[in-house]
Amino acid sequence: MPNNDQNPFTIAPAAAPRGDLSGKYKKKWIEESLDIESAERNRLAVAHTTRYLGTSISARAVNVFLVIMALGFLLIFGRVFYLQIIKGDYYRSLAEGNRIRLTPIPAERGIIYDRFNRELTRNVPSFSLAIIPQDLPRDPAERGKIIDQVAEISGRSAEDIKALLSKYSAYSFESITLRESLDYTTALTLYVRNADLPGVAIESGSQRSYISAVNTSTVSLSHVLGYLSKLNDQELRYWHSQGYLTSDDMGKVGVEKMYESYLRGHYGRKKIEVNAAGKEQTILAVDPPTPGQNLNLTIDLEAQKKMESLVAATAERTKKHRIAAVALNPNNGEILALVSWPAFDNNKFSGGIDQASYDSYLNDADRPLFNRAIAGSYPPGSTVKLIISAAALQEKIITKTTSFNSVGGIVVGGQLFKDWKAGGHGATNVLKALAWSVNTFFYYAGGGYERFVGLGVDTIRRYLEAFGLSHQTGVDLPGENDGFLPSKEWKQRTKGETWYVGDTYNISIGQGDILVTPLQVAVWTAAVANGGAIITPHVGKFVTDPVTKKTTALLFSKRSNGLVSGQNLAIVREGMRDCVTFGSCQPIKTLPFAAAGKTGTAQWSKTHPTHAWFTSFAPYSDPQIVVTVLVEDGGEGSVVALPIANGFLEWWGKKYLLP
Repeated sequence: MPNNDQNPFTIAPAAAPRGDLSGKYKKKWIEESLDIESAERNRLAVAHTTRYLGTSISARAVNVFLVIMALGFLLIFGRVFYLQIIKGDYYRSLAEGNRIRLTPIPAERGIIYDRFNRELTRNVPSFSLAIIPQDLPRDPAERGKIIDQVAEISGRSAEDIKALLSKYSAYSFESITLRESLDYTTALTLYVRNADLPGVAIESGSQRSYISAVNTSTVSLSHVLGYLSKLNDQELRYWHSQGYLTSDDMGKVGVEKMYESYLRGHYGRKKIEVNAAGKEQTILAVDPPTPGQNLNLTIDLEAQKKMESLVAATAERTKKHRIAAVALNPNNGEILALVSWPAFDNNKFSGGIDQASYDSYLNDADRPLFNRAIAGSYPPGSTVKLIISAAALQEKIITKTTSFNSVGGIVVGGQLFKDWKAGGHGATNVLKALAWSVNTFFYYAGGGYERFVGLGVDTIRRYLEAFGLSHQTGVDLPGENDGFLPSKEWKQRTKGETWYVGDTYNISIGQGDILVTPLQVAVWTAAVANGGAIITPHVGKFVTDPVTKKTTALLFSKRSNGLVSGQNLAIVREGMRDCVTFGSCQPIKTLPFAAAGKTGTAQWSKTHPTHAWFTSFAPYSDPQIVVTVLVEDGGEGSVVALPIANGFLEWWGKKYLLP
């Protein structure tokens, strides 16, 4: 009998049935024996294998292996669950964001018109080269290659571009403008050349264009209209939260700045599909922008051009190039013309001014970027005598017939306070004093003399403030100056000196430390002309929605001076009329209508000529216009400033007054 322990695969055959087998019974017996043998072999093989493995890997090791496998599968399942279920929306939107983008569509800026609907600005098609940081390669080497290529085509250094990318790192999804004002051919060439450069784009938009004056060498209305420019760092930090982008322009001066919220409009949005380089492939949806409102000004373009031509001619003839002129309606404050000379070309600022041009403006001694009509501060000279006369009449310091003897000046404390005419003007009342600008009369009325008691500095200040001195007029142009009105306290605090009667004399004739702007002089002249109302001068008239065509008027305040009666102001107007009929304003008496005026000569330096002033209104019986002119270092107001006003009034009368 075989030893089964030595050979586990040896199996005894099944016992044969008793008796002799043959035929089909024998065959069946053999098959059953084989099945039994096969099953037994498998059982013995498994048993043998188990005994063998048990001797090579312990059960504890197998259990540890199974635990590790279970933990691994658990971690994989947890990570898949986190990415697919918990963070699924986030990564889905992130992936979608790399393919689908919302890009801004700039709004068309509102057009500016004059009072007669003549176009003063235009929006012309423009192209710019821009770079979008988000779409630049992440690899530093590849990124550097793109920047080098962009530097070559933009004309800017690679270091400059890198500095811009660092500066605007917080706005990586927004385009950074590298080069503006590309013509169509250049834009198309660059577009084809850079079609495969990731992060580089040719963007289309519009550029502001300003009208030019006829018959002058400068751009008309530059100080009124202003210009657009890129946001500086401080502006961007504030205005970005208000919807502005790094590539945006905004109004920096003039009505472009003052009415920015009306003119700008609101961005639209475009949903696009982009490729791996960030290039637009398909437009999926468009939300159109809202265009800015159109703005109509009170300015008469023809009046502006006329005033500029007169100013330019005077500057050429006298070589006095710093001039300011204002023409406004004394009844409602509408400004028909406003000139600050020299002017500048605001078209140079559209699309970005080059450094050389900007430096030339900054280094110009005549300061063409400075709006001297609203920001220049000057002693008012004899123009202030209008208010001193009104105050003295109102306070009953004088009457219409009160006279003082002008002998060439008065002496106080050993100091001579002169009249401009040697030997004086003789007996002088308020009408003659205004007509010939007699200083002695205003020394008496303002500061008093001997036993005559004048207004005194405190009362003078009260009236001057009531007529708008030392306060902004509220004109709708940025950068207005307050002017300055000295006081006893100010002199003691700043100079350490006591206030003397001589200081009061100086204020009474518009000299000393008192400072005003040309626009302030126009405003108090308007108050005299209209019977005492202090108007708010303005250039904005109304805005119009270009879609609905709805028009909205711009409203400005008008108030009473609160101190001087209409009767006393009528006396002042009479004195201004006498200035024209027989006084220092006689050159304008040839006008075909009655006008009234006041000359002024303001000393401000011992080494420079005096400033020349002239202010006026017309017609005398029904004032409809005020014209005020200042010529810096111009000398006599009647010689230099008056002819500009005279020429303008003549033109104005033919257009607006005469049949």
